Amino acid sequence: MKRGHRMPFGAQLQDGGGVRFRLWAPAASMLVLEHLPVAATAWRGAAMESVGEGWFEAVLPDAQAADDYRFRLLGGPADGLVVPDLASRANPHDVHGASRVVDPYAYDWQHGEWAGRPWHEAVVYELHVGTFTTEGSFNAARARLAELAALGITAIELMPLAEFPGRRGWGYDGVLPFAPDASYGTPDELKQLVDTAHGLGLMVLLDVVYNHFGPDGNYLHAYCPAFFDASRATAWGPAINFDGPHSRTVRDFFIHNALYWVEEFGFDGLRLDAVHAIRDGSVPCIVDEICTALRQGPGQARQVHVVLENENNESRRLARDAQGRPLAATAQWNDDLHHAAHVQLTGETEGYYRDFAQQPLERFALALRRGFVYAGEPSACRSGQPRGEPCDNLPLPAFVSHLQTHDQIGNRALGERIDVLADPVMVQAARACLLLSPHVPMLFMGEEFAAHTPFLYFCDYGETELGRAVTQGRRAEFAGFAAFAGEESQAAIPDPNGEGAFVASNLAWEEREQPAHAAALRRTRALLAARRAHIVPRMAHGSRGWHHAVQGGLLRVTWRLGSHSLLHLLANFGQEEREVDRLPGRLVYAEGASPREPDAQRLRMQPGGVWAGVQDDRDD
Repeated sequence: MKRGHRMPFGAQLQDGGGVRFRLWAPAASMLVLEHLPVAATAWRGAAMESVGEGWFEAVLPDAQAADDYRFRLLGGPADGLVVPDLASRANPHDVHGASRVVDPYAYDWQHGEWAGRPWHEAVVYELHVGTFTTEGSFNAARARLAELAALGITAIELMPLAEFPGRRGWGYDGVLPFAPDASYGTPDELKQLVDTAHGLGLMVLLDVVYNHFGPDGNYLHAYCPAFFDASRATAWGPAINFDGPHSRTVRDFFIHNALYWVEEFGFDGLRLDAVHAIRDGSVPCIVDEICTALRQGPGQARQVHVVLENENNESRRLARDAQGRPLAATAQWNDDLHHAAHVQLTGETEGYYRDFAQQPLERFALALRRGFVYAGEPSACRSGQPRGEPCDNLPLPAFVSHLQTHDQIGNRALGERIDVLADPVMVQAARACLLLSPHVPMLFMGEEFAAHTPFLYFCDYGETELGRAVTQGRRAEFAGFAAFAGEESQAAIPDPNGEGAFVASNLAWEEREQPAHAAALRRTRALLAARRAHIVPRMAHGSRGWHHAVQGGLLRVTWRLGSHSLLHLLANFGQEEREVDRLPGRLVYAEGASPREPDAQRLRMQPGGVWAGVQDDRDD
């Protein structure tokens, strides 16, 4: 089977031979296409024709796949500037280098019949390709997929892949949204990773960034300032122009990007980064338009999912129709649950954790029951302004919940994981609560064995002014935290622009052989097996929070699964053993929770103990 996505821009192989090159450059007066055929040693120039509304085009009959090409601007302030193709499918020479013509139909898909999986079956595993393995490549990541599938993972989520500066980075500073970063491998090697995952029953999601472009290698201001709205800004740079003059072309660019990853690479869905930072007053907004394009396009033939990151907790973006199908996005990352759990486990209350400082266990239980903690409640971090929208009407798989992510680990000065920061017994109890809930749980790579390796913020801007500014800014960012108030402690923060931060963030797979990590891995496997056997089948027809209560460190949550089952959860986050009434239902999972003899209706709950049971209508 062959796959491809045809685009109105970029380099497109022609049916009769040759390549059509198109670039939207409304600020340019003249463009020259510079072409380097395979095995040639000198560039060839060809004037591009202006075809109206800012578009330039050239068709080269002798061009072919694997040729390199670039564009030279003539006239104006940027005269002579050479730029890569914004819609490049491959940029093997990094963000400032030439682009490469790719034949999207060259790869022969082995599992083209794959139709995806229902979202309620998702157990997501977030990974960074560059640090997931020592090799840091698509091929090396592919070699470990069978282990994840055997563990009980059903979806992997790749951090952004769009070409970024240098050979190491998180990917959120990408500037060529269609080109998988060359440091990880070729487009066909990425397709092979997705293909292999599908053969193992794994969905593959991709994190994409549609709210800004990175600062290094972004040439758009020179030939296409219409891509930006100068009157608005984000925390990472100028806002994208989604609702001003010429915004239709900008919107189409990102809609094609979403379709490209799903149609050409077979991804099962996208995670849209920081949609709260997208400024768009259009109706429909760009996020909804992307969701519609995916649903009415590839989503007609297979399961395609859209997951949001949205600090505003806008429940309306997750609404369902009468049959329970998403009207727009499928789910949202649920940072509320993370924040409540983090405060409960660590006692940290600085920064955005202030909103969860009071009764964190109660807030964790509330998040488990309904999803958001802030669903319209006043937020201290927003000067008392309400945050979020009511969410009780949403099915619980609309929430991708987690104890850690790349953000929550990497945005710490030293990149510590929760398993390093807190009591491991209590961390495992919180992880059990997550994996036994009807939310869609997400693990960050290595979390399955309670990895202790840090995940630091890292980049590769070289010895440049930008690189030095990032290093200084990173240290200044933490000056307001008590632990980093002095110059000496700030100097101990790893330099994100140095290779050391990247190397330190590589997963140490050998940790799994150590007793504590091996035990954590066995526990994760048992929890996922219990989830797969007892919980997921009952979620097929919906799930809702039913009841929660917290008393003296003891957490109780009950959910309704479908119309015939209740799922009960007990967890002891106190420091003393507790004796409690056993809830009705058949055992799903128990650790540190055992019947009190001879009364089987009472449970002894050790600190960190967890018990879960399911009660069907037919049960007594």
